Amino acid sequence: MTTFKRITTVLILLAMNTLYAQNSPFFNKDEDPKPEGSKWKLVKNMSDDFNGKKVNQKKWQISGQGWIGRAPGLFMAENVKVTDGKLQITTTKLPKSITKNGKEFTHGGGYVGSRNGMTYGYYESRMKANKSFMSSTFWLINENKGVTGCDKRTTELDIQECVGQIVNDAQWMKNFDQAMNSNTHSRNIPEGCDYIKGTSKGGGLMQGKVYDDFHVYGVWWKNKDEILFYLDGKLVKKVTPPADFNIQMHLRMVVETYDWNPVPANGGMVGLSEKDRTTSYDWVRSWKLVN
Repeated sequence: MTTFKRITTVLILLAMNTLYAQNSPFFNKDEDPKPEGSKWKLVKNMSDDFNGKKVNQKKWQISGQGWIGRAPGLFMAENVKVTDGKLQITTTKLPKSITKNGKEFTHGGGYVGSRNGMTYGYYESRMKANKSFMSSTFWLINENKGVTGCDKRTTELDIQECVGQIVNDAQWMKNFDQAMNSNTHSRNIPEGCDYIKGTSKGGGLMQGKVYDDFHVYGVWWKNKDEILFYLDGKLVKKVTPPADFNIQMHLRMVVETYDWNPVPANGGMVGLSEKDRTTSYDWVRSWKLVN
């Protein structure tokens, strides 16, 4: 076979694999939970393979949408880029601290949020975490600007929330760098509304650290009462949210700081290369069930 034919064959196979991968979510054999007589349909305006040269800002917002970050981690659009077929958010230590809204920021993170939202469906991303004390996340939350009544409450669905370096010695954080840490949250309940404030935990342990390799983190938001979490194509936990999960939510891919995993004494970036400090998203896909 000539070199030209060999390259052409490889390109065709890659294209076929890409098309095949987008026919349905990533599941192991016999793990696909779709009901008989239905199929998964890709929601294009909330999915991206990041094969372009820059962030598609028709799909994604990268300035924080009014949220500047949790001090001391400031969201910085320049820390977000698309390269080598991946969305990358890089952590940084600022050369000089910045004061905003009365708070001091010493580190830079990044925020990517979907412009579009939906309710029940399957959401997944192939992600590799950074090695720093700052987070690597993939989650959903509702937007309640302009909303009135009981739907002004907050529902949050954390698919993966992890750190590369654990600074807190609390028992609940023991495996935070080698697990799919998933939650459903109900909070900010308007007065007079009959909803419960609370959290239900999902997720599960993996082999190795979250930054060792890419993993596929997924969730089937089945209905208002049932959430199923998937790690690398396998079901790991079913949970019931503390309150009805029936409000449209938007995707978030965020690298931030946590007050419960504080900045290490050395600043947290010593000895880490740019690659080590970068959270990479190979792709993100959203699906809905259709008959």
